[in-house]
Order: sequence, then C-alpha cells, then structure tokens
Amino acid sequence: MGTELTPTPPTSVGPGALPPEVDDGPMVGLVDLLTWLGEGKRLIAIAVAAAAALSVVVALLLPNEYTARATMLPPGSQQQGGSAAALAALGALGGLAGGLAAKTPDELYVSLLRSDSVVRALDERFKLRQRYEVDTVVELKLALQQAVRVSADRKSGVIAVEVDDEDPAFAAELANAHAEELMIVLGRLAVSEAQQRRMFFEQQLARTKENLVKAEQEFRALQERSGVIVLDKQAEAMLVGAAQVRAQIAEREVQLRVLRASATAQNPDVLRLASEIAALRSELARMESPGRGNGGSAVDLPVGQLPAAAIEYVRARRELKIQETLLESMVRQYEIAKLDEAKDGPVLQTVDRALPPDRKSKPKRALIVMASVMAALLASALFVISRAYLRLARAQDPSAEAAWSGLLRAWRWRG
Repeated sequence: MGTELTPTPPTSVGPGALPPEVDDGPMVGLVDLLTWLGEGKRLIAIAVAAAAALSVVVALLLPNEYTARATMLPPGSQQQGGSAAALAALGALGGLAGGLAAKTPDELYVSLLRSDSVVRALDERFKLRQRYEVDTVVELKLALQQAVRVSADRKSGVIAVEVDDEDPAFAAELANAHAEELMIVLGRLAVSEAQQRRMFFEQQLARTKENLVKAEQEFRALQERSGVIVLDKQAEAMLVGAAQVRAQIAEREVQLRVLRASATAQNPDVLRLASEIAALRSELARMESPGRGNGGSAVDLPVGQLPAAAIEYVRARRELKIQETLLESMVRQYEIAKLDEAKDGPVLQTVDRALPPDRKSKPKRALIVMASVMAALLASALFVISRAYLRLARAQDPSAEAAWSGLLRAWRWRG
C-alpha cells in the first residue's frame, strides 16, 4: 500500500500562483442605495424644505432690475464707399481703449462703445462712479461689464446695447447715451475719407482767411502810407493773371497732398496733378520773367517807371489778389468735400431707441428657488449615501476604523 499524497494548493510564488484577493470594499447595489435614501428621507426633506424657504426669502429680498435695449446699424459694405479703407486703418490702431483688434466694422463699433472715451463721457454725464460706488475708471469699467452688455449680430450686423438697472428710466437713458457718445467719438476720429478731406479743407480755409485778413491790413496800411489808390489797368490785368496762376498751383498742391494720403505715387490722378503743377509753374515763371529791354518783370512792366511806392503797391496788391483767389478755391473745395461727406450718409444709424421697460428682467425668482431646491436635494442625498456607505465599510472591516479616523482627522479644520 502506498502513501496517499494530498495535493497542496499553489502558493503565491511560482508560475501557477493565484492572484491575491483584493478588497475593493463592500459591494453596493441599487437596492442598497434606495434603502439608504429611504432611511435618510427625513433629513433630505428637512434640508430641501430649509433650502426652499431660505431661497424664497432671498429671492423676495432681491431688488427688481429692468433691462433697456437700444439697437444701432453700422454702415454696411454697400454704404461705406470711400470710408472702407479708413475704417480698416482705424481698426489697426491699438492704442485706443487698450487695443482695437477689430476685423469687421461691427466689431470696430463694439470696441469703440467699450472704449475709455465713451466710458469717461458717460461717467461725466450720468455720474456713474457715484452711482456704482467706485473710485476709479478701471473699477467703473468692471462694474459696467456687469450692468451693460454690448453685442453685434454676425448675420444682420445690428449692434445691441443692453443696460440693467433698478431704475427703468435710467436704464433707457444710459442705453441711448451710448449711441450719442459714440457719434461724438466718430466725429472726432473722422473715420471716413470724405470726413478727412472735409476737415483738411476746413483747416486750409481757416488758414487762408487769416492770410487774407493780414494781406488786407497790409494793403490798407500801404495805401494810407503811400497815397497810391488806383493802379494802371494793364498792370492790374497782368497782376490778376499771375495771381490766378498762383492760386491754381496752390489749389492743385492741396489736392495732391490729400490724394497722396490714400494713393501711391504711380496713381494716375497723382501723376496728372503733378504734371499740371509743373505746367502751371512753368507758365508762372514765364509771366514773371524779365521783359526785353526792361529790368523788371512782366507784371511790373507797366509801372517800371513809377516811384518805389508804386512798386510796393503792386506787390501788396498782388499778394491780396492771390489770397482772394486762393480763398475762393478753398471755399469751393470745402463745399465739395461737405457734399461728399453727406453722400456717405450717417456713420451710425439708430434702429430702436431704448424705452423704459415696464416688466422686470431680474431676478428670476422661480429659477432661484428651483435651483436651490435641486442643489439641496442633491447635497443631502449624497450626504445620506456617504454616511451609510461609511457605516457599512466600518462594520465589514473593523481594521479600517483607524484609517477612516486618520482621514477625518487629516481633513479636520482645527487639529
């Protein structure tokens, strides 16, 4: 009889070893979760009821806020005309309002509505820092981000300004004031090419008027000093002709400076104006060249034999005539620029003016109560489940009591 051998179970060492059992904690099913929730239903009900009552009180204490809305329509591509290039150039300016990174006209106007220029103007007009209880413009801009929303519809391009405030009349006034202050800023920036030309000719016109006044005063002083009142008709005619040529040269030089601001040197209009200026200067040089047998110029030829007082009279009269002719040219160019500016139409059109709203927009009291009840229900249910699971884990594994106690002590606020 041989000895019966009993097979030994494989140990944890060797290729046939069994994996050690891993304790993943107590197994919990759906029935266990529902049971735990049923056991803690009283706590859950108390928490939900308390949250509902507290949220109702808070919602009733919150003041009503009203939202006023104003909409504006920026010029589209069919309305821009010659101002498209100027708008694109203005959008590249980064120093205004902390940087205008606008890609489209509506984004440009939204950036301008949020600029420091508009915010400071609104602050001076409505005393916004006192109303929102802030001390600096930076804090005011942060406060306005909560109370004022400026947006642009990508499809229609309509810009909307929405203002929230407890006073519906003030909300409407502040929304409408955004468009008014933006128009002032746009007038100062001169975003269109026609506005630039109009402003340029306006400055040139004012300067020409000043020069004309000086020429008139000098001419009158010369007449009083010399006693020369009337000049020879032939010299007067030559004087007028030379003055007209000088005025034409000055007029074309002004046009050339304006054109070079938006065109290259190879532009046909630039080349044409440069050619006309060269021809007019050649004609003026011919008119003022010394005549044969006479040491004076052709303009001074009829009065070559007159005393020095007459020569001074001719020069003063010529300067006066040049300024008069140049003033007429500047007035004509200024009126043309104003007409071109009017053809461009208004830079910004108001679609809907904000009216004082008759219904509140905030707070959403029902939403506040519902959100508070749901949050309380979820938090209390998680608390009940966590407490029951912890109790079950301690009962199944008494050795884990020390670990749970250490975890609780580690997360305790006061040691």
